[in-house]
Amino acid sequence: MSFKFLEGIATADVAIEATGKTLEEAFSDAALAMFEVQTDTKKVESLISKKVEIRSEDKKSLMFDWLSELIYLRDVEDMFFSKFDVKIEKIDNKLRLIANIYGEKIDPKKHELKTEVKGVSYTQMKIEEKPGECKIRFVLDV
Repeated sequence: MSFKFLEGIATADVAIEATGKTLEEAFSDAALAMFEVQTDTKKVESLISKKVEIRSEDKKSLMFDWLSELIYLRDVEDMFFSKFDVKIEKIDNKLRLIANIYGEKIDPKKHELKTEVKGVSYTQMKIEEKPGECKIRFVLDV
């Protein structure tokens, strides 16, 4: 798990920096961080898997659409997720993300309900890539 909560960047929201060796790993850790804001992800078992596919114009749009889709699935499926196998590829000048995500139905007796994430923001979103490292900074609306 490679992410940290950033203080003093967003006062009413939650700012996060997710890191990974690759863009895919950083996207996975960003998703995990978002669910960690909402619950203790160590208590979320991989009982149900879902496939997610997203196409976007650029990396920032892909990150926004990825986290927004996960929020949508949380609300519609009433699920928390804790494992994310992410693949990103470029097709016809667009980016395509395909992910298998794993989690379970939300159970208030099992899952501590922390802060609800309402959405993701483009505000201060930043993606930095260099060989062997990717950092993604983003803000969640809570």
